[in-house]
Amino acid sequence: MLNDQYQNRKYVIASLALLLVVIYIARLVNLQLIDDSYRDQAEGNAFWRKTQFPARGLIKDRNGKLLVYNKPAYDIMVVEREMADLNVPDFCKTVGITEEFFNKRMNEVRRKRGYSRYTPQPFISQLSSMEYGILQEKMFRFPGIYVQKRTLREYNYPNAALLLGNIGEVSKKVVEAENNDFYVPGDFAGLNGVEQTYEKVLRGEKGVEILLRDAHGRIKGSYDNGSSDIPSKPGKNLTLSIDIDLQAYGEKLMQNKVGSIAAIDPSTGEILALISSPTYDPSILVGRQRAANYAKLQADPLKPLFDRPLMGTYPPGSTFKTANALIFQQEQIITKSTAYGCSHGFHAGALTVGCHGHASPLNLEQSIQHSCNAYYCSGFRAMIDHKKYKKVADAFEVWKNHIVSLGFGYTLGADVPNEKRGYIPNSGVYNKIYGENRWKALTIISLSIGQGEVLATPLQIANLGATIANRGYFITPHLVKGIEGSQIDSSFIQKRVTTIDSKYFEPVVEGMNMVMTNGTGYGARIDSIEVCGKTGTAQNPHGADHSLFMAFAPKDEPKIAICVVVENSGFGATWAAPIASLMMEKYLKGYIPNRKKAMEERMFNANLLPKN
Repeated sequence: MLNDQYQNRKYVIASLALLLVVIYIARLVNLQLIDDSYRDQAEGNAFWRKTQFPARGLIKDRNGKLLVYNKPAYDIMVVEREMADLNVPDFCKTVGITEEFFNKRMNEVRRKRGYSRYTPQPFISQLSSMEYGILQEKMFRFPGIYVQKRTLREYNYPNAALLLGNIGEVSKKVVEAENNDFYVPGDFAGLNGVEQTYEKVLRGEKGVEILLRDAHGRIKGSYDNGSSDIPSKPGKNLTLSIDIDLQAYGEKLMQNKVGSIAAIDPSTGEILALISSPTYDPSILVGRQRAANYAKLQADPLKPLFDRPLMGTYPPGSTFKTANALIFQQEQIITKSTAYGCSHGFHAGALTVGCHGHASPLNLEQSIQHSCNAYYCSGFRAMIDHKKYKKVADAFEVWKNHIVSLGFGYTLGADVPNEKRGYIPNSGVYNKIYGENRWKALTIISLSIGQGEVLATPLQIANLGATIANRGYFITPHLVKGIEGSQIDSSFIQKRVTTIDSKYFEPVVEGMNMVMTNGTGYGARIDSIEVCGKTGTAQNPHGADHSLFMAFAPKDEPKIAICVVVENSGFGATWAAPIASLMMEKYLKGYIPNRKKAMEERMFNANLLPKN
């Protein structure tokens, strides 16, 4: 009996001892492997691992003109463990903040992921050199306050704000992302435009400088003479495809107007200008005033932050007739000599699609020259209702696939973060609306003239111009022409061939040339250069129609394709065509001749902004 009691007592004591050992081991694991507080405290007492931010890559235009560079800026860092004797009122006065802001900001710092009382935490970002100079004179009075150097973006031109993008503090979502091994709270990154798309190229690699502290926390110098430091690596420089002088000229032409310009080099897909109006000076989104200025831009009813060439979607109007002319030929519905009559429009029973007065009948080239609605309604009806297709839906899918091959309905894949896909419906859309086999060409006849459900971005319309200029292919539009020490993506080099045979492009090119020599674009012709253009007027259910113009020049060996959209301004020949003509002439000749000075002044001075 006594032996059993002894045995039980032995097991209890052994179990307690084992439990104590397990608890001790678990505590050691927690302290050494999981809980960083003691390690932070120990390292914080002896070292300061000071991040060395790399210089961000420079950005130049296609001609080597410097657009974006760096200037020094300074972040205030705080180590709360050392701030017990900080004279808060004096510190706040020195850096130009209130004590209320100080307390609010400290509470925010404490709530951030990775916060430690023993290591430097970002407190205020982006002090200018002048603000830093004032603080530096009094730093010895402020225990626990340190300064970390970084760079801010500086701009040589007040242009191209949206395509360049800007730099801002990374969000909590970015910091906490599973694949993030670079950003910590307080870091900055590109938020839109080229700065965002090429963030990993531009940002470089961080470095670390390890500094020694004494028993009072004062910096005593580099640890081990800097042998353990890791130098930062600067970001790579970018060469953009844009011509900054052309960009600035386009922004001036579009001032006091709502709309956009997209210009492309057809032979390379390089974007020569990408203008959204109204716009703003990119320098206002730099430094400590960034948040306030961004809020003002967001509140502006004209939406200067809305990237219209990439995000604006419009009915392409009569510019779309060129795409239909290509498809009708490819599908053997028409030849270049096919003629359709026009009696002030297209008439089918009770349905009428109006048209302006012109000679009748017209062949294919003349239909483009005079922008005849009836011609394209007739051609569309002949295709969609043709008996060679089993069903109307099958014919429509053939039409849609051709349209997609011309760059519509999906994003083009440009190196920009905000590109929209536009909209090209498929047969399922109409089956759902009208019922299967219960619709035909007349039901959707407005698609023949670029109205109805079809929507396109200005970049897509400019790309159509480039495709016609190339007689059947395009290269994905892109903003970056070169990357220092690297190659641009292969998708920006390869030709994307359409489903339309190249021989069918010549009648369309001739028709677009006739638009400029003796058609709706005559007033926008360029002396000594053959231009091919197409005016458009896109219906707008919310107000006055939009003025559109698509063109390329020269006719042979083209160097520029362009789309101009001026919202709520009416007929394409009135505003969009003159602006496109001036842009092309400026790019191709480098100057505006005296004959066009009056046109230029009219475009510069016109105010087409909505009254309300």
